[in-house]
Amino acid sequence: MLIIHNPLHSLHRGRQEMFRGRLVPCHEQPDRLEFILEELRARRQHELQAPGEADMAVVRRIHTTPYLDFLTNAWSEWVALDPANAELDVLPSIAPVRSFRTDVLPTNFAARVGRYSFDTGSPLMAGTWAAAQSGAACAIDAARAVARSSSGGRRAAMALTRPPGHHAGADFYGGYCFLNNSAIAAQALLDAGAKRVAVLDVDYHHGNGTQSIFYERADVLTVSLHGDPMTEYPFYLGYADETGAGAGAGWNLNLPMPGGTAFAVWKEALDAALRRISEGGAEALVVALGLDTFEGDPISSFKLTSADYLRMGEALAAAGLPTVFVTEGGYAARELGVNVANVLEGFEAC
Repeated sequence: MLIIHNPLHSLHRGRQEMFRGRLVPCHEQPDRLEFILEELRARRQHELQAPGEADMAVVRRIHTTPYLDFLTNAWSEWVALDPANAELDVLPSIAPVRSFRTDVLPTNFAARVGRYSFDTGSPLMAGTWAAAQSGAACAIDAARAVARSSSGGRRAAMALTRPPGHHAGADFYGGYCFLNNSAIAAQALLDAGAKRVAVLDVDYHHGNGTQSIFYERADVLTVSLHGDPMTEYPFYLGYADETGAGAGAGWNLNLPMPGGTAFAVWKEALDAALRRISEGGAEALVVALGLDTFEGDPISSFKLTSADYLRMGEALAAAGLPTVFVTEGGYAARELGVNVANVLEGFEAC
């Protein structure tokens, strides 16, 4: 399989995040991707490439211009406030909720950080924008490689990148995510000629950003298997009654499951998701490949084992669609490499 990997990902290296009431070292660290690369190289069955430059025209079809401008300039503005800030990450201290206005963008930097972020666990630093842009380039290049499948292209490709993306919306970041790589991959597939694309999110946490981006669109079917948002992050989206709106009515499916869910029950949800994707007439599939469903993940509570990811890959291959894999969460870093490689091995065995 073609693996487009992000050579700039380690430029994003958060120092601290707010987690359960205290500042702790970030769970989302560069070694997550390095362990995956190590395992893929050991298995000697994949073609590894770096991406070209990100096609920002595609990115702008997913994210708003003011938001992209903010990400582009945030670090330089932060350091300009006080040179000592270069030793600190940017974390929000205030945010607009409910009756507060969001149509007016204050000039105060802290106010703009709060406007564009939705949690206190996603530090922004000097290399964040470069890493995120390169991640978007991975997603676009992987999608375009797969889109060429009808003329001798590839059945599948992976965008192997961090920071992850599925919590980022059109104009907000959070959940360690800044640009929504899975949504960008879907848009690239549409731009290349697909009439409808499905995004299947198998991360433990609901892909709230992806859902919000496509919620009123009928050209992208969004399907998510995840922990019940009554108790699991991001809490405020991911319920089963969220099915789309306007032109997108009926084109969003959420399949929340309780903590402790093991593979047998999880696989039933995956089968239901794949049936909906088939019924929806998708011509291509984006898999938001978060593997924090693993039994050893430190911030999640599903019970999938490494062997289960082989079966996951087989089920995804059986859908018979041109497929783009995009890495999302997964915080048992050492095991993450084996688990990602198992998904790809199961997929390619079918």
